[in-house]
Amino acid sequence: MTNPKLISSFRLSSLLRLQKDPKLALQLFQNPNPNTSQTPPVKPFRYSHLNYDLIITKLGRAKMFDEMRQILHQLKQDTRISPEEIIFCNVIGFYGRARLCEHALLVFDEMPSFRVQRTVKSFNSLLSAILKCRRFDKMREVFARMEEDGSADSCSYNILIHGCVVNGKLKEAWSVFGAMLRRGLKADEVTFGTLIYGLCLELRLKQASKLKDDMVRVYKVRPNENVYASLIKGYCDVGELSLAFRLKEEMVRNEMEVDTAVYSTFISALFKAGRKADAFGVLEEMRENGCKMNIVTYNAMINGFCNERDFEAAFKVLDEIGENGCKADVISYNVILGGLCKEGKLSEANDLLEDMPRRGCAPDVVSYRILFDGLCDGMQFKAAASILDEMIFKGHVPRTASVHKFINGLCQVGDMECLWTVLSTLTRGNVIDYETWRMIVSTVCKENELSNASELNKILIIP
Repeated sequence: MTNPKLISSFRLSSLLRLQKDPKLALQLFQNPNPNTSQTPPVKPFRYSHLNYDLIITKLGRAKMFDEMRQILHQLKQDTRISPEEIIFCNVIGFYGRARLCEHALLVFDEMPSFRVQRTVKSFNSLLSAILKCRRFDKMREVFARMEEDGSADSCSYNILIHGCVVNGKLKEAWSVFGAMLRRGLKADEVTFGTLIYGLCLELRLKQASKLKDDMVRVYKVRPNENVYASLIKGYCDVGELSLAFRLKEEMVRNEMEVDTAVYSTFISALFKAGRKADAFGVLEEMRENGCKMNIVTYNAMINGFCNERDFEAAFKVLDEIGENGCKADVISYNVILGGLCKEGKLSEANDLLEDMPRRGCAPDVVSYRILFDGLCDGMQFKAAASILDEMIFKGHVPRTASVHKFINGLCQVGDMECLWTVLSTLTRGNVIDYETWRMIVSTVCKENELSNASELNKILIIP
């Protein structure tokens, strides 16, 4: 009987690419030739660099970090292989997306033990990972190491500038920008786009517009779509729609693509300004230019109709989303829930919350909080108690201020039966605080109701 042909490392790479299930891919990697029984025994499988790269990537994307670390340990022991830096850049990136900053730092520090020379690529991967983890103190520390050995490049500075902007430290971002120029590094559209985005966040629109002009005049860098999108959103946020439209026209003249996000910004701003007809005009222009509506556009329209109290139109848009091959998200429903509660249409809001799972969208903590607050504001305490019970059962936590308002309302109307039910629910969910206890005890003592004190004592000793 002839032995089956052994799988080569080249063939293993092809099989790993085809295997979608990371667990099965791992089994294949660990035992590529399971059905061989040769005498003398088959030599250990000789993995290639590509084999390791493929399996590490699959495990990292699947967040199977324990298994990924095992493969990395095997790679370290496999002295025939000289790993490429890109493998570790990817691993650091996986840890960054999973908010595992310390793991990313550890991999970076261990790279020399894998016979890998660290360059600015792995430094930048680490900076990006730390940024995703929002560890700005560590980011500065790592960047300082790069500056000391002179390895920081334009990308490094861009990442640090982004970190400063995200952290709300725009002044520090400008300082980093100045240091970048002093180093003789060239600022690009990413650099300016990030700084302009930061200025627009703080509504410093004159400075943002000036920087856009300086990009071309002083730095010879052409503004890209992101620069225009930030400025347009900024002007829309402050109601300067004429300036925002002027920027859109400039984009068209410069043969730039006006994308769905920009159109959605205009639609939202026009509804907010009470210019519904103009919003529909923008929507028509969007369709004529072949720009497909996405969920952001639909949600902007839903929000606009809800602000106008036109819930029939809002529900019509909600139905159209599915018909046009898109899918409503929880934000779509929460916007309508908020609008209905604001108008006191609590029964309709409750019906919508119950209908969400049937429509293929499970309510989230925001959904429950919106309805709970609305019912409390409408003095519908029994219905609010029911929603509170369902919310806590599903692992969601109400806002502390909302609970205090609810308890205070129950105490004022003297609905002790509902109060005990709510107190039991809060205790069961372990979401009761000192202030809530104080309010209840104060009410019990004020009323001097011994039976109520007895009920309170029972709840207090619940294990």
